[in-house]
Amino acid sequence: MLRCPGQDHRFWKPGDIFEVKCPGCGQAVEFFKDEPRLKCRKCGQTVPNTKIDLGCAEWCRYAEQCAGIQVSALRERLISEMKRVFGADKKRIDHALAVLNYAEQIQAEEGGDPLVVKAAAILHDIGILEAEQKYGSAAGKYQEIEGPPIAAEILKIHGVKAQDIEHICRIVGSHHSAKDIDTTEFRIVWDADRLVNLAADFPNADKWKLRKIIDKTFKTPKGRQIALELFVENPGQKPI
Repeated sequence: MLRCPGQDHRFWKPGDIFEVKCPGCGQAVEFFKDEPRLKCRKCGQTVPNTKIDLGCAEWCRYAEQCAGIQVSALRERLISEMKRVFGADKKRIDHALAVLNYAEQIQAEEGGDPLVVKAAAILHDIGILEAEQKYGSAAGKYQEIEGPPIAAEILKIHGVKAQDIEHICRIVGSHHSAKDIDTTEFRIVWDADRLVNLAADFPNADKWKLRKIIDKTFKTPKGRQIALELFVENPGQKPI
């Protein structure tokens, strides 16, 4: 299988393999530059790779051909991180994956940065458990406080650029209130989340009321189209 030279070990230099000290016991843990975290063999603690390098797209002459592969790889890594945070909470894992699914459908029509859209969709609820522990509530205002720092830590570990982290965290920090942000990527994630939540939020609404809610609430033409098809035009159809 053909691999990008930026990620093919045959093209690596000696400095691309290095050691990081375990913060728990001080044991040296050997990393390849693209490994986000490893478990210390001595004490079992998870050690983050503080020198991670996934940024070959910034300089590699093959970047145009493989940028989609890079985003796809990051997508899978962030899904794994989201599942790690939520643990056995299948309901919240399934919700995040459903939002991601709709976000990808909307992004294909509306444009925007696919990395930002996918990452924000996967991590939009990432602060919910911390909110419950700190405030005894999963209310949106608490999710918006606790989510961005957790998302930022995950994104840094996986080598996401600072400007993208800032954008993603602004989406995570506004996905209930829509405060202080109105980018294409935010509108996509907003609509994807509304699509998953609409039936539960308005269980007794008839299709005429739902049409009004959709027209007022949704922020992208594609998101609005999907909502109308699912809840007004074909209300018996199973959501995608």
